[in-house]
Amino acid sequence: MDTIDINKGLTSDEAEERVKNGLSNGDIDVKTKSIKRIFFDNIFTFFNLINVVLAVLVLIAGSFRNALFMVIIICNIGIGIFQEIRSKRVIDKLSIISAPKAHVLRDGEEKIMPVSNVVVDDIMLLSAGKQVCADAVVVDGECEANESLITGESDAIPKKIGDELISGSFVVSGSVKARATRVGAQSTSGKITSGAKYIKKRSSEMMNSIDKIIRIIAVCIIPFGIVLMLKAFLVLKEPFENGITTTVAALIAMIPEGLVLLTSVALAISSIRLAKKQTLCQDLYCVESLARVDVLCLDKTGTITEGTQEITEVIPLDNKFDLTKVLGAFAAAFQDPNPTLKAIAEKYTEKPNNSLMHTIAFSSARKWSAAEFEGIGSIAVGAPSFVLGEKYSKIADKCAKYTKNGFRTLVVAHSDKPLGENSLPENTNAKAIIVMSDKIRASAPKVLEYFKEQGVALKVISGDDPRTVSTIATRAGLENAGNYIDMGKIADEEIPGIVEKYSVFGRVTPDQKLAIIKALKANGHKTAMTGDGVNDVPALKEADCSITVQAGSDAARAVSQIVLMNNDFASMPLVVGEGRRCINNIQRSASLFLVKTIFAFLLAVAFLFLPYTYPFKPIQMTLVGALTIGAPSFLLALEPNHNLVKGSFIGNIMRKAAPGGLSATIGIGLVIVSQAVFNIPAVETSTLATFVLGAACFGALWSVCIPFNKIRMVMFIVFASAFCIIPAISEQLRNLFYLVPLSGKEFIILGILVAVVWIARYTLGLLAKKINFERKPKNQHN
Repeated sequence: MDTIDINKGLTSDEAEERVKNGLSNGDIDVKTKSIKRIFFDNIFTFFNLINVVLAVLVLIAGSFRNALFMVIIICNIGIGIFQEIRSKRVIDKLSIISAPKAHVLRDGEEKIMPVSNVVVDDIMLLSAGKQVCADAVVVDGECEANESLITGESDAIPKKIGDELISGSFVVSGSVKARATRVGAQSTSGKITSGAKYIKKRSSEMMNSIDKIIRIIAVCIIPFGIVLMLKAFLVLKEPFENGITTTVAALIAMIPEGLVLLTSVALAISSIRLAKKQTLCQDLYCVESLARVDVLCLDKTGTITEGTQEITEVIPLDNKFDLTKVLGAFAAAFQDPNPTLKAIAEKYTEKPNNSLMHTIAFSSARKWSAAEFEGIGSIAVGAPSFVLGEKYSKIADKCAKYTKNGFRTLVVAHSDKPLGENSLPENTNAKAIIVMSDKIRASAPKVLEYFKEQGVALKVISGDDPRTVSTIATRAGLENAGNYIDMGKIADEEIPGIVEKYSVFGRVTPDQKLAIIKALKANGHKTAMTGDGVNDVPALKEADCSITVQAGSDAARAVSQIVLMNNDFASMPLVVGEGRRCINNIQRSASLFLVKTIFAFLLAVAFLFLPYTYPFKPIQMTLVGALTIGAPSFLLALEPNHNLVKGSFIGNIMRKAAPGGLSATIGIGLVIVSQAVFNIPAVETSTLATFVLGAACFGALWSVCIPFNKIRMVMFIVFASAFCIIPAISEQLRNLFYLVPLSGKEFIILGILVAVVWIARYTLGLLAKKINFERKPKNQHN
């Protein structure tokens, strides 16, 4: 250790040797999927395998046009791959910007490198604003460090040669050289975050519901296919081609081939939209998670406040004393200002020309800083009791009025006498009291009000004194901010009983933050957590949705699902809005896909027992699906939609899909009855069935388009017109889709059946509104 030259640092060979010995920080970056993985995940799916097998069977049967559904499948795969790669590139660019960097001495030169490359004994160059990426010891210089990201306490702590700097803290003033002593998992921040290094279960009700639907279909589709095929060949004695094509038609109708693609594309587009607004989504499903939360836990520092100080009030004690002139000169006197001086400089911008004679920098031992000016005298600013000594009693009551409410007070004192080398003149007298507080983010009140209007409960969790946190929360506009508790007096087993009672939690440890999140989730809440510190990491990892800022700790950025690159929580309503657009639009589109799946499932069950041939060809299903489900669902999924998310995903889609699926089944059942009663030939029956199914699906599309706007109305008219016109354009198109002209009697039957289907869908829709499709989660909090 003693052989490290603090002016040259390690050599490249020495650093490489430490990397080999595992003495480096290691990589904590969140990586997106590789291009290879994107291709693999989009191509090799269960339903793609089923579709390929069905296409091969159709081709073997020699019915090439009935394999047209594979064109749609290939297009879906291509769109999915394109959008995922596009999303990956946008997010990767933001991730590069977000990646933390370290300044170290190597081979006698200052080098900027990823923090993952820092090794034990590296000499780190730290100055104001730089974050400490490994535990270290100061070997040269002096600074003040803010350890709030670790401890939750926002006070600046002085550091001199021999003092330890904790990883996750950052330098607020001064500059030092520090030798790295503990890195990676052995560092202080590494030990805190080690508990968060587990694979978190995907938090997406939407995808979990879709997965459940797919599992049910996967269990049913193969047995159904085998039985239908055996029935066609052994019972109905159908020709090979007809038996294969009707069975394939029944099976592909069950597959919601575009549903997973639609969901992935919609979420990927959301990620791209948010990335353009400087919001990095590190989890594809995070926009959905935030849109569903009902409790938002806020860390004070960095979320409600900027992490800097501001002057909230100035109380003059001598009206003849020119505070504006004096404090403007004082703030400009120091080359390396601390947060207090920055706050003074921000308020007092006038800089008089009085010559600066002498300065005494702030130290934690003195608790004050001072400057002497020609024509002004000596000015001291600092803790009242330290600056004034026995004279403090004269203003003690005034200061106590503010300190008991969580404010910080400073005194401005003046003397005509010169400063000592490190001391104040004896006749130093108080001229003003400065009241300081954490600076509230300009956007905080608006964001808090937004979430309140959305019915989201807000809780502030901080390591600071609860009175201070309560005061700041009140200034930011938090409802019930006066309802606070000191967590330093609360045992772990008491936490579940108090999480619902209080709005502000002070003196909270990292373990308690985690316990609060777990308790809220156990009560049935969907939780979101904002935080920027290492001490927030376990809770961020546990929350259903985690949000941090680019200026936060490396560890917080690594585990958070959303990173606000502009360090402004005003972006959160945008994320909620994007999540609502996704959920609401995908719910509408998913119901269209499930209309066909429900209908196909019920019809397949019926035709297992009915002595009739399945009335559809695969290409007819492709026609109906493309015009009533595929194209409309993608257009609907991209519409603006900021409506509140209500109910469960599966309940919402079943409420819209069930009437459509049941009415389609009723319609096709009546087609089969009509075939038997009126002796309608098989080809005409297939044409009737195709139009009746189309009418049922357009009925479902009409339902999800309500309330109609100009775009939805134009879309509905275009697709409905296309469905009606395509068979009339040419004989070649009719032959392609196995459609034939209908007789007058058959047109009347078609009209009656379409009317019955729409009446049935409307009646079933009214009934569905009264049925509770929701399944109440365990421990749901009312």
